[in-house]
Amino acid sequence: MRERKNVKFWLILFLIILVVLPGGRFLLLRLEGESPSIIITPSILSIGETQTLDFSVSDKKSGIRKIWIGLIKEGKEAVLYEETFSSKDSGKPGAVNEKSFNILIEPRKLGFSDGKAILRTAAWDYSWRGWWHGNKTYIETSLLIDTNPPDIEVLTRMHNISQGGSGLVIYKISETCPENGVFVGENFFPGHLGYFEDDTIYIAFFALAYNQGPGTKIFVKSTDRAGNSTRAGFPYYIRKKTFKKDLILISDRFLNWKMPEFKIDMSKDQPLTNLEKFIRVNRELREANYNEITHLGKQTEETLYWEGPFLRFPNSARRAGFADHREYRYNGRKIDEQVHLGIDLASVQRAPVPAGNKGRVVFAGYIGIYGKTVLIDHGYGLFSMYSHLSHIDVEAGQVVSRGEVIGKTGTTGLAAGDHLHFGMLLHNRFVNPVEWWDANWINHNVKSKLETVKSGWN
Repeated sequence: MRERKNVKFWLILFLIILVVLPGGRFLLLRLEGESPSIIITPSILSIGETQTLDFSVSDKKSGIRKIWIGLIKEGKEAVLYEETFSSKDSGKPGAVNEKSFNILIEPRKLGFSDGKAILRTAAWDYSWRGWWHGNKTYIETSLLIDTNPPDIEVLTRMHNISQGGSGLVIYKISETCPENGVFVGENFFPGHLGYFEDDTIYIAFFALAYNQGPGTKIFVKSTDRAGNSTRAGFPYYIRKKTFKKDLILISDRFLNWKMPEFKIDMSKDQPLTNLEKFIRVNRELREANYNEITHLGKQTEETLYWEGPFLRFPNSARRAGFADHREYRYNGRKIDEQVHLGIDLASVQRAPVPAGNKGRVVFAGYIGIYGKTVLIDHGYGLFSMYSHLSHIDVEAGQVVSRGEVIGKTGTTGLAAGDHLHFGMLLHNRFVNPVEWWDANWINHNVKSKLETVKSGWN
């Protein structure tokens, strides 16, 4: 008898579990209280004549019921997006758990004038919360409609630039613009504040690559917070320059000496010969090193550390020039060609190397084909580079003076003999160092421009 009661009890309990638990799970799901997620990119405070925003709405539990987006200004409302999503069926959550889309906002076409506005975004899910209306996420973003582009006034008049050379332009912008600078072809050189007391006046050092000659387009461009852009031209003259061609003979003695210094991934089944390794170093590692150096060139300070001409490595003879076009041959056969983006200077072995001018060291270490290298930031995107050193006497973060010893010459990297590889860099472009050694060039192209504008505006 007792056994029958136990069986009956457990049978009833089992039926209760079958009925109650699924129902409980169902109720918990339908009464979940997690609101939909809304992500808007980019995060903006202003919109210009046109602005595209990306929206991502998601609700992993109940599914999305509705999305509504509108722009409101001075009591006027414009619906930018509205969509209602169906449920799977009457007993299950919504069919859509995630929705991504973009919206092009054009204030003038919507009849809005410039001024303060509000972007409202709302999303509901299929939860039974809120008397079956669902959980709701509501985002209200205050922003400024600004459809007027900034004004640019170029304050410098004469701009004579050589291929591979440097230039300076000074300009005034009518409003704060997070992105402004000089375009040289497709390459961008950012403008900088801080030199003048007037916080609307920017200076931008820029450069021509060795292969950018007459016909290269150069202009100032400024983009405000709302995305409105303005371009301004200025008078300039580009001097065409022809660079030297050089022949480099690669010997087995050189390969046996230098290649062990470089770690290049090699297949165990097919190890590289020294010649194959050299070609990869000279091409692939050279390019990687260039990218590393130009990345460091973004770490500039808005401080003009340097003054006057840069110091040339004393008592040295030039062994190779800037933008020399080098052809490499092995056993009479051409194996590669590259462009030398610096000047090689030779003195006695392990000669002390002075800093070309005052600046802050941003790198002191080993860089591939350049060996032990020091990179100094002189402010506003101008850097000097000292390579193939045997010893480094400074460290990153240290401020050095003009003439202060930073290391000693050597043969590290892809150097065939003891010498200094000296380079000058403007942001992401190597330039001809000869100009920066020349006091007359600096007076005409940099100092006089800064003094003229300073006297007129400060």
